[in-house]
Amino acid sequence: MNRALPLLLTGLGLASGCGRVSDADRAALGHPTTATAQWFRNVTSESGVAFTHHAGTNYWMPDQVGSGVALLDFNQDGRLDLYLVQNGGDGAAGRNQLFQQDANGLFHNVSEGSGADLAGRGMGAIAGDVNNDGRPDLVVTEYGAVRLLENLGAGKFREAAPDAGLDNPRWAVPASFLDYDRDGWLDLVVGNYVDYDPTQTCTDTQGRQDFCAPAAFGATSTRLWRNVTGRLGGLPRFQDATETSGLTRAPGVALGLVCADFDGDGWPDIFCADDGRANRLFVNQHDGTFREEAAMRGLALNYMGRPAANMGTAFADCDADGLPELFVTHLTEEFHSLYRQDRRGLYLDVVAQAGLSESGWRGTGFGVVLADFNCDGAPDLAQANGLVRRAVPGQTPVASGIDPWWARYAQRSQLFENDGAGHYRDISAANGGFCGEAMVGRSLAVGDLDGDGAPDLVIGSLGGPVRIYRNVTPRGHWLAVSLIDPARGGRDVLGAEAVVRAGGRPRWAVLQPATGYLTSHEPALHFGLGTGESFEGIEVRWPDGTKELFPGGAADKRIVISKGTGSGARP
Repeated sequence: MNRALPLLLTGLGLASGCGRVSDADRAALGHPTTATAQWFRNVTSESGVAFTHHAGTNYWMPDQVGSGVALLDFNQDGRLDLYLVQNGGDGAAGRNQLFQQDANGLFHNVSEGSGADLAGRGMGAIAGDVNNDGRPDLVVTEYGAVRLLENLGAGKFREAAPDAGLDNPRWAVPASFLDYDRDGWLDLVVGNYVDYDPTQTCTDTQGRQDFCAPAAFGATSTRLWRNVTGRLGGLPRFQDATETSGLTRAPGVALGLVCADFDGDGWPDIFCADDGRANRLFVNQHDGTFREEAAMRGLALNYMGRPAANMGTAFADCDADGLPELFVTHLTEEFHSLYRQDRRGLYLDVVAQAGLSESGWRGTGFGVVLADFNCDGAPDLAQANGLVRRAVPGQTPVASGIDPWWARYAQRSQLFENDGAGHYRDISAANGGFCGEAMVGRSLAVGDLDGDGAPDLVIGSLGGPVRIYRNVTPRGHWLAVSLIDPARGGRDVLGAEAVVRAGGRPRWAVLQPATGYLTSHEPALHFGLGTGESFEGIEVRWPDGTKELFPGGAADKRIVISKGTGSGARP
């Protein structure tokens, strides 16, 4: 699929080196040092997106959780569109909004009459084609429900959850698609949060009312539905597999999900980031069942051997060894976790060794992204922050443009640069464009909005506007890869893994948009190539376990890879 090049958000192109790059090396290459280079610019006012998140001010716990963002090309015109989630209730001000991007890069609100402008207690949204008709559908999680918006084409959606067999009266927060039985149809997993009692009130250390902590409530089960639609373009149908799969045996309080292959056997597993409790990892047993193995694989607890307030998630190969790492965000008073694989399927929290405990300021992290913003071949880290309990007076950064009631929970975002070997340094202070605005950050979505090859960012916050950040960092060469299956309506093949070889160095990624927090990222893989002007080839491992090889070519372009068209296909 060729992406039209919008006029509004034009990018810069400048080569940067691969591997570990010092500031002296950058200067020699004509690449500004971290201290002088701005990576992002807030372009919300120019974009046409006008969306303010509405949340209550009565300490009702669901108010502080949801502000989801989904990036998708709902009309298949080659440009990314935006779906933005409200949780303000059934009033007119609390409706979800759909923004379509035009050829000039401007977004237009096309919500009215689309069927996508739901009103309710929305949390997050994910995009994926559930009936293999080539059009991305939407799943929206809510306090008390899960919604399925079937994409009918021509900008119209139909709420199909009741007909499809999706019923979840719990507090649904994260969700993800996966093909856990490898039959070519996207199944659905939904992480339920605490068993909330809205009549319970909680106070802070000074006796003032504040939001309750998750420890005050019981755990719930993560839900799994098997896709049994069975016919291309047919009416979506799902079958509840929560009990038969074994997920009910290990309840928790999920705020984050990652559905990917954690143990290297080629089958997708389910990681749940559990708030204030031990994380869970449901390992696929290849027979429709899962076994919880987080503790034995090193993912249950943080580096101190304790449970933490686990929220946002990111999954990428940070140190170029071909094995992905898992990043999980925590509270301000805790260090976040970076779980590195020292052996396949075994993880160790190395947040200190990676330099991520050395930051200019601390934040309660929610939305998080690992992406190669400067295209040097190593994924950098961006994080959206926002408190869950009010700050001590005088310690909250000045926040503008948000509800004053929510300003007491505002924090600044953070940005960390990868040196190419999996070690990070905090460049937040030098990046006021992205990190200078205090907000109650929640969702953080990544995607190339303007088609210039550099990942841009969208932040959803509580009680304030959605913000769009254009990537303006001087950067290297790049490659963007879409993975589709012509036999499945031409849909994006979520769960596929790709290794791009450039300059003799492999770069690994998995197509899983539903990571982060309440977010669906662009359904394409972005690879930074540094100074390389070409790549040697691509190997793809499809969700059914087969592998294919595809030839190399010139850098700085978007390519579409179709399943079944490569060479060397093998199980």
